[in-house]
Amino acid sequence: MKTRKRLEAGLQELGVLDPRMAELRQRTGTPGPRVRPAGYTTLLRVIVGQQLSIHAAAAIWKRMEVAGITKDPVAFVACDDETLRGCGLSRQKIVYGRGLAEAIVIGDLDLGRMRRMDDEAAIEQLVLLKGIGRWSAEVYLLFALGRPDIMPADDLALLVSAGRHLGDGERWTPGQLRAEAEAWRPWRSAAARLLWHAYHVDVI
Repeated sequence: MKTRKRLEAGLQELGVLDPRMAELRQRTGTPGPRVRPAGYTTLLRVIVGQQLSIHAAAAIWKRMEVAGITKDPVAFVACDDETLRGCGLSRQKIVYGRGLAEAIVIGDLDLGRMRRMDDEAAIEQLVLLKGIGRWSAEVYLLFALGRPDIMPADDLALLVSAGRHLGDGERWTPGQLRAEAEAWRPWRSAAARLLWHAYHVDVI
């Protein structure tokens, strides 16, 4: 769902499957396309941003860009720990970042081949990496690979938004969201985008 046209088509089909989603879109408007480049840089940024505020993660990332390690996994592998700590990376994130970079460099992680995998196979491949859980893998597939049928059901904002706009106001559980989202196949990514959009617009 990398283009506005594709997203709007998905939202249109979603509204047919579930009139509540059509009504929610009417109230909140259509989310704009949000695309991340597929590859090492986006996965590294996911790792860096975990459990940090947006501003803290951005500051660390800027220092990493200056150090020249955000675009080339070979450069990250070659970078010493002192430099990485100076960028603001924790010991754990240094381990995770090295694991990602090394997996790409030695060929254990083939991001080009991943484009041809089905969703579950791609997720299974990604979660083998330390620092990449299912939520991170699902977000990568949704925003970087543009997969149309992904629902990151562990995402707090999605759970809050679903409860607020589709339920009784109480935050849903991941199980509730997964069960409800079965009716949205094969457009669960469009549903996730709309629920995120509604969360940020905060229209009730």
